[in-house]
Amino acid sequence: MTPRLTIIVATDARNGIGINNKLPWDLPEDLAHFKRTTSGHPIVMGRKTFESIGRPLPGRRNIVITRNSDWFHDGIESSPSLTAAAALVGDSEAFIIGGAEIYAAAQDLTQRLIVTEIQKRFDCDAFFPVRDPQQWQEISRENHHSEANDFDYAFVVYHRRSSTAHDANS
Repeated sequence: MTPRLTIIVATDARNGIGINNKLPWDLPEDLAHFKRTTSGHPIVMGRKTFESIGRPLPGRRNIVITRNSDWFHDGIESSPSLTAAAALVGDSEAFIIGGAEIYAAAQDLTQRLIVTEIQKRFDCDAFFPVRDPQQWQEISRENHHSEANDFDYAFVVYHRRSSTAHDANS
């Protein structure tokens, strides 16, 4: 059983993802995209990300990674590591939803990234790892404009380049 792990994240123009454990932007279209994409699938997050949300997200199996073996919350499964969380989901597709430490740890375990790329800079203290174009290939892009925020954004899907394809092109 090999889990299919997908990272889903929203980033600003400098790969910022949050400040003070909160999203620095208000983009309802991104939240709707997140809900559509992750509903019915397990979601995996760090404890701080869960605490920023404050409740289990409905219609999804919620798994929180925490080093604290005594940590408990109703409606949440806890796991001591990303590898253990991946084992919990078995061979179903699961979404890694943050935060920065979990995204960094998940980079080598995922085959797909779903990124909302916001074309504006925000004051952030947490960042998504820089994406290596040698490892990730853009598969699709939907460009949008937020009238309420007056900025452009895109829903972008990246797939990991296979090592054999990469080696053949070297």
